[in-house]
Amino acid sequence: MFDPDAIERTAAARRDWEARELREFLARQPEARAEYRTASGLPRKRVYTPEDVAGIPLEDIGLPGRPPFTRGPYPTMYRGRPWTMRQIAGFGTGEDTNARFRYLIAQGQTGLSVDFDMPTLMGYDSDDPRALGEVGREGVAVDTIEDVEALFEGIDLEAISVSMTINPTAWILLAMYVAVAEARGCDLHRLSGTVQADILKEYVAQKEWIFPIRPSMRLMRDMIVFCAERMARYNPINISGYHIAEAGATSVQEVAFTMANAIAYVEEVARSGVPVDAFAPRLAFYFVAQADFFEEIAKFRAARRVWARLMRDRFGATRPESMRLRFHCQTAAATLTKAQPLNNVVRTALQALAAVLGGCQSLHTNGLDEAYAIPSEQAMKLALRTQQILAEETRVTDVVDPLGGSYYVEALTGQIEAEVHRILAKVDELGGTVAAIETGYFQREIADSAYAVARERASGERPVIGVNRFVEPPEPGTLEIHRVDPAVEARQVERVRAVRRRRDGARVAALLDELARQARDPAQNLMPVTLELVSARATLGEIVARLRETWGTYVERPVF
Repeated sequence: MFDPDAIERTAAARRDWEARELREFLARQPEARAEYRTASGLPRKRVYTPEDVAGIPLEDIGLPGRPPFTRGPYPTMYRGRPWTMRQIAGFGTGEDTNARFRYLIAQGQTGLSVDFDMPTLMGYDSDDPRALGEVGREGVAVDTIEDVEALFEGIDLEAISVSMTINPTAWILLAMYVAVAEARGCDLHRLSGTVQADILKEYVAQKEWIFPIRPSMRLMRDMIVFCAERMARYNPINISGYHIAEAGATSVQEVAFTMANAIAYVEEVARSGVPVDAFAPRLAFYFVAQADFFEEIAKFRAARRVWARLMRDRFGATRPESMRLRFHCQTAAATLTKAQPLNNVVRTALQALAAVLGGCQSLHTNGLDEAYAIPSEQAMKLALRTQQILAEETRVTDVVDPLGGSYYVEALTGQIEAEVHRILAKVDELGGTVAAIETGYFQREIADSAYAVARERASGERPVIGVNRFVEPPEPGTLEIHRVDPAVEARQVERVRAVRRRRDGARVAALLDELARQARDPAQNLMPVTLELVSARATLGEIVARLRETWGTYVERPVF
């Protein structure tokens, strides 16, 4: 990047500074620690100079909107339009969550994000005995297409993007969303948004699964192929590092493990005969913004560069759109504390700023009360206002990649990229992502990292204000906590039973038989028959139960 003579002059000046000013100052006032590292454990120098970026080719940094997209996926970034402000919501029934959506839209939110309750995630209907006490508690309850109709009542699906946080049952929720849109006369090619869908990260980190890994991968393939053919603007999967990080992975591991999962999805779809450039442009990602401000910014920049090179060099992608990584970001729930909850506002604001400086495409900012419960309307409004202040008042949106060229940020971006490629090489040695999951590689790495962080917090080596530093007695009753109406469960149970009573039961039974038949044929795409099922008012639990009979369930190998 720089003339060798200029680099040598810089090095000589640094050595002279270390021998004079630095040495004299350290003699009077030693530094607080013997060594400094990022939250991921990467070594940090005292100061960065042109020496640290001299070996980086200019094309590695490049320009926004041009491969390898280090500086951003689009040429103008937020000068064209700001990131999508996508606060997640979900509780009670479809009507309950619809009211929250309308409130957030009225407050200026520009995208929707749906959280589903545990029975919906795990494939049980609300009247299943295993759902008792969980219906609508930590997300919205969805049993049939009628719940999705209520969820989006009065909302123009062609005008606002919709993200759905759903995993093992993702293909069913996608089918319900599509069926609702078709019933309204929407053009599917104008729908935008994503389903999180990333099932591999469930086996790695979050532990919400139903079926064995390989049938689950087949469902991911079916969704990706279906959307590539029928939904030109829709992202059929949000490949998620967020939950990997929340389980305890470092930022470097978050990117590396997410890329390993992405490689597995691309390989799965490519094996079905679909050219990579036909589906790769609609693959999207989901990362966390954690506490180490500069490491997070560098992480996002490195992730874009890694993905661009993987798609070009490993998979032979030729379209720039196939190499362009786009990502949703959420501030780190794991950093929120019950102690001194107002501190969470500051944490969230700084993490959101890191996401913006790192070039996110959409952003969720956590509510200050999320360490206690689903956020209240007041907490959600403040979280949304945090994004709006960043977008409207700080002027950080005026310049694309404003930290590009920083000696530190560029050097750290390169460090993270190198570490990610090192981990990906290890995964290849283990036989690929699925084999690495089956042998517990990812799970062990995350467990070791989480344990190390827990020890650092317990010892105070990793400060958490209000928890191990500047601790104060709790002040009870200072927060307005959201509470789910206890009558929700009874209402939802009656709703699903009423749907079963009035539908054509024989048609549903025949379609369930057809689903099982197609499930036994790996060449079949299960999305069309699932669309027929949900339109016929089959319940989510019935669809899942029939595939459990066909495919069985997944049992994790313990990791020690």
